[in-house]
Amino acid sequence: MSALIMTRPRLGFLGVGWIGRHRMEAMLGSDAITVAAISDALPDNSAQAGALAPSAVQLDDVDALLEQALDGIVIATPSALHAEQSIRALDRGIAVFCQKPLGRSRAEVAAVINAARRADRLLGVDLSYRGTAGMRAIRKRIQAGELGHVHAIDLVFHNAYGPDKPWFYDPLLSGGGCVMDLGVHLIDVALWMLDFPEVESIEADLFCKGKPLADRSAQVEDLGLATIRLAGGTVVRIACSWHLPAGQDAVISADFYGSAAGASFRNQNGSFYDFSADLLRGTQRERLTEPGDAWGGQMATLWAQQLARSNRYDPDCERLIALAAIIDGIYEAAART
Repeated sequence: MSALIMTRPRLGFLGVGWIGRHRMEAMLGSDAITVAAISDALPDNSAQAGALAPSAVQLDDVDALLEQALDGIVIATPSALHAEQSIRALDRGIAVFCQKPLGRSRAEVAAVINAARRADRLLGVDLSYRGTAGMRAIRKRIQAGELGHVHAIDLVFHNAYGPDKPWFYDPLLSGGGCVMDLGVHLIDVALWMLDFPEVESIEADLFCKGKPLADRSAQVEDLGLATIRLAGGTVVRIACSWHLPAGQDAVISADFYGSAAGASFRNQNGSFYDFSADLLRGTQRERLTEPGDAWGGQMATLWAQQLARSNRYDPDCERLIALAAIIDGIYEAAART
């Protein structure tokens, strides 16, 4: 298929709870898109999204949404629906930007990517921490060689509240607990920083309410710990949780240790949104970024801008398979312990 160039893509928004509306608002704020259609199972969500885009048509379901003349669709529905809805849109020649996870398993993710390749349409996933100023600054230093060989990475995401929607705790709907919800960001950041090296081994422990996760079909983990060894010798350790007594709303951090220097990324005062980043040399600390950047909708806006240039398939999305394979590997490793 030939590329379709458009200045303001016509987008449909499927699922407009808080995240869906926030991504819509970010795209509108950048003047990158036209909101053509909105669909959500909850009328209040649709009404709030409609206030942001009064000219958008309000629709009852995904079938009606896909009948519209859309250039792309933004999906922010429960995880169990992501792969199926993405494939349906791609099969109609509609580009997709989907909330994470794209699928609940490597197989689901691969099926979506195959659909994007087959349709020759752009596919993006909202791995939003790549959009923070802090992570971008650290990656720039790593890519420039300032840290030397990065041999160890420690990443943490503890959400002391945990999700407020019941489907997160249903294994069939969510595909997993805090690893699927939060760990996906940590793993993605580690791989992205190092340009996606191969994985050599995975060790993991998963817990539910203080006990080892016994049956993934009946419960989801609320604490996940994993060690991932990468080709080249880098060791990545992740820890993520829901409802852990963290002493504040959230603990979010990433530390990168290299042969020449280190770097750290930290949330401020328990915030889910405010971060700083520092370059570390021995006992010295150089501030790279301050809190306050508007990062939440950054990846959505970048996808919309890319779509405006071309709706063609971008092979970079194939790296999502490696991310999904590591998540599968964590669950498999924990089941062996």
